[in-house]
Amino acid sequence: MVMVLLVHKHESKVTAFQSALAGGGAGAFTRAVAQPLDVLKIRFQLQLEPIKQGSKYSSVFQALSSIVREEGLSTLWSGHIPAQLLSITYGILQFTTFEELTTVCKHANPQFYDTHRHAIIFSSGAVAATVATVLSFPFDTVRTRLIAEQKTQRAYKGFTHAFQTMVRTEGSAALFKGLIPTLGQIALHAGIQFAIYKLFTDNILTKLKFFQRDTLTGTVESSLLANLISGSIAGFVSKTAIYPCDLVKKRLQIQGFQQYRTSFGKQMYCNGILDCIKLTVVEEGFLSLYKGYWPSMLKAVLVSALHFAVYDEIKYLLMRTQT
Repeated sequence: MVMVLLVHKHESKVTAFQSALAGGGAGAFTRAVAQPLDVLKIRFQLQLEPIKQGSKYSSVFQALSSIVREEGLSTLWSGHIPAQLLSITYGILQFTTFEELTTVCKHANPQFYDTHRHAIIFSSGAVAATVATVLSFPFDTVRTRLIAEQKTQRAYKGFTHAFQTMVRTEGSAALFKGLIPTLGQIALHAGIQFAIYKLFTDNILTKLKFFQRDTLTGTVESSLLANLISGSIAGFVSKTAIYPCDLVKKRLQIQGFQQYRTSFGKQMYCNGILDCIKLTVVEEGFLSLYKGYWPSMLKAVLVSALHFAVYDEIKYLLMRTQT
């Protein structure tokens, strides 16, 4: 999933509620647009056979045409309801938690906050992402199951049925399969994304007049275009670094569900993170940890750009209603 880091150099008048509302709106919009790329990514991640000519999915365009031809165009939006719930819930929790944490730190010791502002913002963002991930994770698991099943051999009738069936047959713990590798990647993902984003917005692009934006207070900030470029680069680099964790998470999330995927080819049966990594590398090779990488990268760049743009526009409209 994508973490938006909109950290301003100066105080913003936007409230925590407005940030949460804008973040939820941006998440919902980008999820609707990028969902097909997510479906492609997950299908590639769950394919054990090599990605080559003759395999079930051999390229992005071949996979796209195969899914539409065999299962229908709507399959590209499989699991869209839980995916939307995931994006909206994650966005709201992330932004409100972030705002509350930074506010508490600021009021507790203003001088310490001013001195260590960037470190506090980084830590608050990491904690906020962790909280949002834990509380929204069941939506991610259900979404993965709905995307993983073949529509000609359905296991679930929809989101509610999938949720109830998983709890009844596998226990509530099934909703959190793959949570540990996910939490393991959150801090790394947030740290890299934060570092790259701040590097470009603070130290590179804002040095150029073209990427500067004057505010009503007379301060200079990075422009919307600069934020879009920085966010896309940050998303690309951070996603590349943590991608194997995402693949392992997806494979753990479908354990106990393999009988509904037999038409996709060979299935993996593993016991935990290390066993999953071992089986993946031994049976498929090290590079298999990056299966689905290209649709994932397309999604990362697209979602990062849209998140920044849509969030900024919604926030702008909300703030205008106050004047």
